[in-house]
Amino acid sequence: MGLGVSVGGKQVPNALKRFATSLATSPEEAYVPLRKTPELFSSLLRDEWLAPTLMEVVAAAREGKMHPGLKKEAEGIYSFELFTPKFCRALLDEVDNYFETGLPVRRPNSMNNYGLIVNEIGMKPTITELQQSVLLPIAKLLWPKIGAAFHSHHSFMVQYRSTEDAGLDLHTDDSDVTFNVCLGEEFTGAGLTFCGYMGAHDHRHFSYAYQHEKGRAVVHLGSRRHGADDIQTGTRRNLIIWNHNMQHRQSREYAMRMYDYQQESGPPDKRCLSFTHDRDYPLYKDYPPGTEDNSKRAWCPPPAACYDTMSDDIRNSRTRGPVKKKT
Repeated sequence: MGLGVSVGGKQVPNALKRFATSLATSPEEAYVPLRKTPELFSSLLRDEWLAPTLMEVVAAAREGKMHPGLKKEAEGIYSFELFTPKFCRALLDEVDNYFETGLPVRRPNSMNNYGLIVNEIGMKPTITELQQSVLLPIAKLLWPKIGAAFHSHHSFMVQYRSTEDAGLDLHTDDSDVTFNVCLGEEFTGAGLTFCGYMGAHDHRHFSYAYQHEKGRAVVHLGSRRHGADDIQTGTRRNLIIWNHNMQHRQSREYAMRMYDYQQESGPPDKRCLSFTHDRDYPLYKDYPPGTEDNSKRAWCPPPAACYDTMSDDIRNSRTRGPVKKKT
């Protein structure tokens, strides 16, 4: 008889696995007596966990002012120190502890294969408190309309390793305002490439390369195209909070966003191409192994938004025909 099963790359005893899977309660309820750091589930607003300048940044934001600690990385991209190393370690240890229980784990989103949804292990209330007390004032300052209110969030951990998810294809988020904070660990590479806003004429043009720092959050609109550069060494793990403003999502502006799609001003920058979404991807790059079927579902840019020199076989179809890569 085997001693256990592998969960999150670690061996989990069969007895614990049977205990976890036989419970009639939800995974969140089942995890309550197994928590490693119970304080993570009561409040994150603790002096030892929040960066020393954070509340000054928040206080200034409430007054409509930019604190020096809120750094403008590029147009529409900002960063600030959010968590201390002590918090980063505590949350990573908690996530590892959850994996070791053998309780069910769902993928954090449709693109990342490694990580978990922290809302589903019991942290939704404490993330909500952080959202309303810290993240919302900053979002209101930066984007007074889209960031005017947060009604819900999808919060999750992602993990990058060269042997797992090495990087992440260019994409936009199902989020109105995204806060992405690096928790560690030690790594090289794994930066964040930013391009334009979905539907803008420069949607697929490069704008900025961000380098993660432990405890520091980068904030941007979910409609901004971005992707995770391949990691070179080590492991990078991030907490990502997708914030949703239902008033914005019920607005005419949001409903018309695809109808207002602008014509692209020119061919895309290669570093802003998405093998998941872009119809003209094979004109510039070979598909990564195993992703060729994405050509059947690619939609970007819509036919009416094609740049002037886009080849006719791509322009006139929603999926690519046989095309020859440019040299």
